[in-house]
Amino acid sequence: MRWSFSKLTFLYVLLFRKLGAYLGFINSVKVETIMYAVTGASGQLGRLVIDALLRTARPSDIVALVRNPAKLSDLAARGVVVRAFDYDAPDTLEPALAGVDRLLLISSSDVGSREAQHGAVISAAKTAGVGYIAYTSILHADANPMNLAVEHRATEAAIKASGLPYAILRNGWYTENYVMSAASAIKHGALVGSAGDGRISSASREDYADAAAAVLVDQSAETRVFELAGDDAFTLAEFAAAIGEIAGRPVIYQNLPQDDYRRILEGAGLPAAIADMLAESDSKAANGSLFDEGRALSALIGRPTTPWRTTLPDALKRKQG
Repeated sequence: MRWSFSKLTFLYVLLFRKLGAYLGFINSVKVETIMYAVTGASGQLGRLVIDALLRTARPSDIVALVRNPAKLSDLAARGVVVRAFDYDAPDTLEPALAGVDRLLLISSSDVGSREAQHGAVISAAKTAGVGYIAYTSILHADANPMNLAVEHRATEAAIKASGLPYAILRNGWYTENYVMSAASAIKHGALVGSAGDGRISSASREDYADAAAAVLVDQSAETRVFELAGDDAFTLAEFAAAIGEIAGRPVIYQNLPQDDYRRILEGAGLPAAIADMLAESDSKAANGSLFDEGRALSALIGRPTTPWRTTLPDALKRKQG
């Protein structure tokens, strides 16, 4: 069958009209994007959370909030949005949260100033229209007798009072925290502390980062509180023995009264306030404040938590390297 020029022209016109209508429909469809933001993004936990988010979200949908944006020039080069965000400069907070849908508030490192700093962030988030806030708290914050828990409880209360949907991530201890004492323990043949026979359910920093990212990107996540801790627990005596195995020499655990341990920490060069906080936290761990066997962390990240016997040698190698 032969087609006339007029018929071919008609078919082409019809085809292009249908194609134009289709393209117009496609252009009219709005792709919903979710903007995620992370405070303290230049810190050790914050960087790991950003890395985890980058595995599932576009860089342009991630906002890294940091006091000094120059510290995150590498992330900016990868397309991550980097914004100035200073807890102590309230006027920077609300503008930095513009367009943010889901916010991870990583607890400030300024112990003693956290309640005011966190309160300012929560207020700014509500004013800026943030739709969801996740916060890194401390294990069993509602009943934890550690002095560290006081500011966390106040922050949790402020989040609940804000009316924002939220997730409270009550994190246990990082296994990496104890690596700081490992070199001295190897040198002197003893790991000192005040935790007695208390069992510590630690997990790697990356485990906690993966959990935070998982909660942030889960659009179905409801308001809830997570008690997050490692699958495996240890006593400091067991930890000391593991250090000795790695070093190839005996390392014992020497349990001390809280005040004696505090003085040793101060003698090692730690500021008095930090030494007091660490010694007090250690002594409370003796009574189970850092133990949990609910396995909520491994359930949240979809895999077993990193065994402390794996994290310890890896962290020691990085520290010595």
